[in-house]
Amino acid sequence: MKKVLYVIALAVLFFTACNDDDNNNNGNEGDGRLTIRLTDAPADYEEVLIDLQELWINIADDSTGWTELPLEVTGQIDLLELANGNDTILFDDNFPSGKISQMRMILGSNNEIKVDGEYHDLKTPSAQQSGLKFNINETLEEGIEYEMWIDFDAARSVVEKGNGQFSLKPVIKVFTEASGGSITGVVSPVDARALVQAISATNDTTSTLADTLTGVFLIRGLEAGTYKLDFTPDTAYQTREIKNVDVTVGMVTDLDTVFFTGSN
Repeated sequence: MKKVLYVIALAVLFFTACNDDDNNNNGNEGDGRLTIRLTDAPADYEEVLIDLQELWINIADDSTGWTELPLEVTGQIDLLELANGNDTILFDDNFPSGKISQMRMILGSNNEIKVDGEYHDLKTPSAQQSGLKFNINETLEEGIEYEMWIDFDAARSVVEKGNGQFSLKPVIKVFTEASGGSITGVVSPVDARALVQAISATNDTTSTLADTLTGVFLIRGLEAGTYKLDFTPDTAYQTREIKNVDVTVGMVTDLDTVFFTGSN
């Protein structure tokens, strides 16, 4: 019966993982998870359209450390649709932990502003060539999920020239917040191949499998609170339960080694 339950548990985990990458995609060891959102402050125009093409992050604090991010949205984006608490996700994926020193946003040539029903070009020569570069200086910790907002102040960024033309001189602020906590540990022996489930006080469950080579497990993206951890190992070992595991946003709760004993 125990073997049947273990197989069923694995099947449920596989199905859940296929339908909820945010909860169960733990990425590589040493990774955090980063979500980058674009937002804006209100401005007295009808539309402010930027032509977003690329977004780069510098993780080495020099010219060798630039990494291009695969964007979920490219092309024209109306900044004024992102005001008053609205935003759009540009990037959402695992990302190596460590320091992020700078970001560079590269725009195309199709930047426009709409005034009195008419569209005007927004001149952005520096953005088209080397990109809009701004400092971040944030450190991402392993196992923690972060949200980063690029706050694009359209009202202060658009400059109206005397000849009826407009230029874009971006005023941008970037801020980062940790959006969850994590639980990590190691199962021993490794061949227990344990299914690990973190169960909250409201019975919300987040699951993962311990690594088959190292026994390491990591469950992240958890809301702050107290959890019960259920361990379902292979049939040769007894199940385990750990209660009252506290999770804090921005922190990794380390359970050290979780030992299993034989079933016979």
